[in-house]
Amino acid sequence: MYRPRIVGRGNVPERGPVLLVSNHLATLDTLIIPTSAARPVQFLIKSSYFTGSGMLGRVKRWFFSSIGGVPVYRATGRDARAALDAGSSILRAGSVFAVFPEGTRSRDGKLHEGHGGAAWMARDTGAAVVPVGLIGTGTAKPLSHLPPGRPRLEVHFGEPLDLADLEGVPDGKARREITERMMVAIARLSGQERSGSVNATSRD
Repeated sequence: MYRPRIVGRGNVPERGPVLLVSNHLATLDTLIIPTSAARPVQFLIKSSYFTGSGMLGRVKRWFFSSIGGVPVYRATGRDARAALDAGSSILRAGSVFAVFPEGTRSRDGKLHEGHGGAAWMARDTGAAVVPVGLIGTGTAKPLSHLPPGRPRLEVHFGEPLDLADLEGVPDGKARREITERMMVAIARLSGQERSGSVNATSRD
């Protein structure tokens, strides 16, 4: 429907655990990344998609489970750690896991500061970290990108980050550095301005 232009798909390693780290502009992102990647992708998604009641709730649970969604709770402590552990388990199994380091989608179009969960998973599993830059998903509407001449959505897969120099660096410092490198790479791929602050404007 959206005819995404996919760049750098070959940067995703063909084998082994891969952590995709992406900017987040719209709910559409959770569909665009898996359908653009060369390998099956699983990802964190807000828990409300799994807890609804009635027929609509059952349909949402089925749909988001079938496309690889793993529920994440907007909380600190045990629930948040359980979500990170779930992601690490997927990576340890040699699969591809995608995460949005900003935590929530950006409503102002800027790239906000990353949280440390993605870096924790990278450090915990040794997975290859591949940055992803999404362009145009924040303004996409159904069928809006079909007419000739209209801008196309773009998905840019960057080269895996080189983290070899962080071997032996204390965990806290290493996670902060990994997070910063992730956000620098995502900004370069997406062309977004960095806000310099944590995203507090979105609840989903």
